Amino acid sequence: MSSYTREYLELLSEKYPCEADVCTEIINLRSILALPKGTEHFISDLHGEYAAVRHILNNCSGVILEKVRKLFEDKIGLDRCRSLCTLIYYPEEVLSLMHERGDDGEDELCEIIGMLRTLAEMLSGKYTRGYVRKQMPQEWSGVLDELLHLQRDEYQNQNSYQDTLIHSIVTTGAADGVIAAMAELIKRLAVDKLHVVGDIFDRGPEPARLTELLMEHHNLDIQWGNHDILWLGAASGSPACIFTVLRIAVTYDNMDIIGRRYGISLRPLMAFAEKYYGASDKESLKLALHILGFKLEGRIIKRHPGYGMDSRLMLERIDYEHNTVRLDTGVYPLNTDKWMTVDPADPYALTEDEKALIEEYVTVFRESQSLRRHMDFIYRKGSTYLCCNGNLLYHGCIPMTEKGSFAKVRHGGKWYSGRSLLDYADTIVKSAWAKHDESALDMMWYLWCGNDSPFSGRVFHTFERAVVDDKDTWTEPKNHYFDFWEDETVVRRILTEFGLDPDKGHIINGHTPVKAKKGESPVKANGRLLIIDGGFCAAYQKTTGIAGYTLVYNSHGLKIKAHKPFEGVAKAISENADIESDAFMVESFYSRRFIADTDGGRTLIKRIDALEQLLAAYRSGELEERR
Repeated sequence: MSSYTREYLELLSEKYPCEADVCTEIINLRSILALPKGTEHFISDLHGEYAAVRHILNNCSGVILEKVRKLFEDKIGLDRCRSLCTLIYYPEEVLSLMHERGDDGEDELCEIIGMLRTLAEMLSGKYTRGYVRKQMPQEWSGVLDELLHLQRDEYQNQNSYQDTLIHSIVTTGAADGVIAAMAELIKRLAVDKLHVVGDIFDRGPEPARLTELLMEHHNLDIQWGNHDILWLGAASGSPACIFTVLRIAVTYDNMDIIGRRYGISLRPLMAFAEKYYGASDKESLKLALHILGFKLEGRIIKRHPGYGMDSRLMLERIDYEHNTVRLDTGVYPLNTDKWMTVDPADPYALTEDEKALIEEYVTVFRESQSLRRHMDFIYRKGSTYLCCNGNLLYHGCIPMTEKGSFAKVRHGGKWYSGRSLLDYADTIVKSAWAKHDESALDMMWYLWCGNDSPFSGRVFHTFERAVVDDKDTWTEPKNHYFDFWEDETVVRRILTEFGLDPDKGHIINGHTPVKAKKGESPVKANGRLLIIDGGFCAAYQKTTGIAGYTLVYNSHGLKIKAHKPFEGVAKAISENADIESDAFMVESFYSRRFIADTDGGRTLIKRIDALEQLLAAYRSGELEERR
């Protein structure tokens, strides 16, 4: 038992002013410790795929279907179970379709409400009544509270009460609202905590809408991915990050997100491309952005020789007379000779027009209120890594040497490696967001793509992919971390580095698509490391062969779900077409885990310890009760 100072106990007594208050809280907290741990849901590499991610969040990676089948399949069959699940996933849309079809009779609606009530009651068993009330949509909380808490007695008075309550909901025309509220409550109870293991932005068409969806979630955290870092850097005012964001948007035909969602006009960029490249079509915009990006990146590398990225100073490797480039593997022809703004004698110098364009976009990126709102959410909810309930969550990697030791990286005159490197990266993100100083903004670009960045984990070959047609030059060397993530000894060392139990903990990693179609497994190092990037992004699915992995961690164990491509909301609603998933257990616990076994439980135990000392102080007379 810890010993608390008199001053601390006096402060605590302000909240618990008498013996009865202290006893009540101790009783409550001890009871909570005996509840099963809540379900944690892990997703990563969302990449703007709003529809698919929304469905995965709605169905909780199949958790809701599992519960519905357990409760009702024997009675109503699998097809009706799927129909009920679709209603839970998309209540407004399904109810509208039911009204249109005339499938909204009183008996049908009463039966639906009754089944939803039973499901919600089952899911609420892991929580206190107070917590369940807090998760209820406010508008219908009084009705839902009555529905969920059936008191059984020998005369079944409460059954009659509930039947009347349900029929009254329908006959007063409140069924749609109550059903939608019940569906929302069910989804909140099915998953206690959502972990987003990086990369919300880029490639997919709707990252802004996806961010809005995440902002509505009741309980989540984010581990930043390299694409999140890129957007945070852009919103903070890093020119290199800004023009990389623009280039990726143009490349993936997602310019709409820049203009319509964030109110950032592309007209200055188009006018610039028209002036120097004779057109403002996609290819001209890409070329303009690439060349400006090469300059900005080169200037950062020259400002920071400690980054160790001199090999990426590509503009000085070009033979402008013969239009070739000298790479480490030979001399290659370039696929463009339009180096309109490049001075071969000083290739990283910016023209006056480029300076003006940069200044304009730095201003509009910083001043976009909608962008700031989204990035502020990602910043507040995010971190470089997270230790949670014995598991270590991060998006990218822990930079390593070829011998499997933690790579030592020098920044700001100090050496960092392992956990200290990720902690340092966290401070840089916070500094860039708060202060916008050039050094921190430069570092944001480095964190996006640097050789030893924990977010990147590879050497980007953006130049080669843009202007060299020989695809052999496009291969991007990976950090040695990826050579060792099958090595259980190395993975256990990483867990120990972060203060976790290597016998029980797991690393949960995103960033690198698992090539499932080639037989690659997301489970590495004898189950100690789990990769959950399986390809939400449609652009990756030809490579991965699936449409994303997710992970579910409940009181019984850890289960990975491999998802097939989502066929769209319309088909889901009209045909009850859920995302089909293959599930396999990563680990089953010998005994069920309870809140006492979690980080939150350990916090509660410390609180109980303090309260017990306060109670002893009241009873001994050391402290007087305040009332």
